[in-house]
Amino acid sequence: VQLVESGGGLVQAGGSLRLTCAASGRTFSTYGAGWFRQAPGKEREFVAGLSWSGGSRYYVDSVKGRFTISRDNAKNTVYLQMNNLKPEDTAVYYCAADSTGRGKGNLYDYWGQGTQVTVSS
Repeated sequence: VQLVESGGGLVQAGGSLRLTCAASGRTFSTYGAGWFRQAPGKEREFVAGLSWSGGSRYYVDSVKGRFTISRDNAKNTVYLQMNNLKPEDTAVYYCAADSTGRGKGNLYDYWGQGTQVTVSS
């Protein structure tokens, strides 16, 4: 599975962005999918995850109510809608795939190259 992210950029606090992850591979619809982020000087952290069917979703507490993860298996695409962005959301965001299909934060084994999100105050 290969993953390519897009949609990052510079936005003011309170604004919105939608990240898109395009996946290759016929079996992607059976994979869990998620988003991680890494801010300068910090470890990469799990942001949101989704099971292969979309029936189970997981979020880190700091983004609950602001971010929404979704997927379109027909298009092999995963999205992260980010609303009410805050300066502390500034990071490189990575798309990831989980071959177990579950989408939980500790199960990912395929990664994209990342896209920068910068939120100005």
